[in-house]
Amino acid sequence: MKQENDFKMIAKTIFGLEETLSNELLRLGAKDVEVHNRAVSFTGDLGFMYKANLCLRTALRVLVPFHTFKVTDEKSFYDSISAINWEDYMDVTDTLAIDTVLNSDLFTHSQYLSQKAKDAIVDQFRAKHGERPSVDLDKPTIRINIHIYNTDCTLAFDSSGESLHKRGYRDKTNLAPINEVLAAGLVLLSGWDKRTNFIDPMCGSGTILIEAALIANNIPPGYYREDYGFERWKKVMPFDEQLWNTIFDAAVNKITNHEQKILGGEISPNVAKKAKENIKLAKVDDIVSIKVCDMKDFEVPAGKGVVIINPPYGERMDKDNIDELYKMMGDTFKKNFGGYDCWILSSNMEAFKQVGLRPSRKIVLFNGPLECRFMKYEMYQGTKKIHRLEEGYKKQNKE
Repeated sequence: MKQENDFKMIAKTIFGLEETLSNELLRLGAKDVEVHNRAVSFTGDLGFMYKANLCLRTALRVLVPFHTFKVTDEKSFYDSISAINWEDYMDVTDTLAIDTVLNSDLFTHSQYLSQKAKDAIVDQFRAKHGERPSVDLDKPTIRINIHIYNTDCTLAFDSSGESLHKRGYRDKTNLAPINEVLAAGLVLLSGWDKRTNFIDPMCGSGTILIEAALIANNIPPGYYREDYGFERWKKVMPFDEQLWNTIFDAAVNKITNHEQKILGGEISPNVAKKAKENIKLAKVDDIVSIKVCDMKDFEVPAGKGVVIINPPYGERMDKDNIDELYKMMGDTFKKNFGGYDCWILSSNMEAFKQVGLRPSRKIVLFNGPLECRFMKYEMYQGTKKIHRLEEGYKKQNKE
């Protein structure tokens, strides 16, 4: 399966980040970009596939579809997989892994279908050679993604290997760390200009701060990764090391070095220590700094900027404590964060009411299985009334 021309790819993402991913792909130079549910399809060549894996901040994986068929039941599924000549894509000595995503009433267990697909492939090799490829769930030669939507089945090669949210910089995490792809998405959705102050006063293990630093300095999110699925491909678009090195070097040469303030606060000394270690692993400790402090005591630099908080949602706290926490966030925004755009991500709609501020934007996002809102609160210097009077005065003078 040599591939010199453009071919179709699908980048998977988190619900709510589809448009953000689409914009990233357009900026990278993708063609035929189309937005779907939790995915964006596009076309590009082999070099672009490498580039997409290395540079996309809001993609979970990059898939290469290669076969589609209709499916009506378990037997038709097995037979259709068996009908493919798998020696075009792998040898008997290679290893494989299969992931299945279901959106169909025909089947209930994705893992069972992965097993059936694996049986169809190894049965074909055993019939021809008397031996069969092995399964390797960690680093297989090829990872196959099966997607069934109603009666349509699409097979794709997973060029990423491990999910792209596993950047490779995060060694230490706290109890509920935010996914790196979601963290990058929050920073991009906030519209931060990469020059003004950026603050996470409840930073946990530091993921949002690190992603902001990578974005601000144009550091590719895949810079720290040890490997990708496509590096193990032999028959499916054999890995072109020279091309990969060219793509990697070009991306690294675009890294900038700005001196913006990226600041974090964390109330737990132990969690703050983990965050500092992650920041060091990501090599952004020259621009990201963390203080051990309560949010209400956080020293806010003068000027403008963006604040993003991913606070506890209340799964492990009683209602009074969670209400108190969200009220404190709103009070602290009003008191200390004049001139800042403040954002909160949470799944707790009741607790949001305790913030006591009117959001100017509400974005629906998923954090794992939890449906969340990403709420924006614009904090004016002085009071909103004074701000509006000034705006009106400026407008009158212009007229």
